[in-house]
Amino acid sequence: VQLQASGGGLVQPGGSLRLSCAASGVTLDERTIGWFRRAPGKEREGISCISKGDGPRWYTERVKGRFTISRDNVKNTVYLQMNSLKPEDTAVYYCAEGPYGYCAGSGSRFGSWGPGTQVTVSS
Repeated sequence: VQLQASGGGLVQPGGSLRLSCAASGVTLDERTIGWFRRAPGKEREGISCISKGDGPRWYTERVKGRFTISRDNVKNTVYLQMNSLKPEDTAVYYCAEGPYGYCAGSGSRFGSWGPGTQVTVSS
C-alpha cells in the first residue's frame, strides 16, 4: 500500500493550501495517518496526526493554530488544511500510516510512504 499525497504548489506567505492523502484498497479510517515534511537540508519531521476513527489529533507546535487535519470517510481521504503559510513551511509533504504515539519525530515507525507533494511558500 502506498499513500498518495497531493495538493501542493506555490503560494504566497499568508496564503492557504489543502493537501490530500488518498489510497486505494485500504480504508484510511481504520488507520492513524500522519503528515510529515522534509525541508531542504533538514530531517523529516512529523507535523500532524489523526488517530483511527474519530480519534484525537496531534500537531507540532510549529503549525498548531494554522494547520488542521481531518478525514472524509466517504472519499477515503485525509486532509491537511494549511493556513497562514510561512516561508519556513516550504518542504516536501508526505502522508503515512503508523502508531499515534510516534507522530512526533521523523516517522521511523510509519510506513506506506508515497512520493510526497512539494509546497513552496514564497513571494
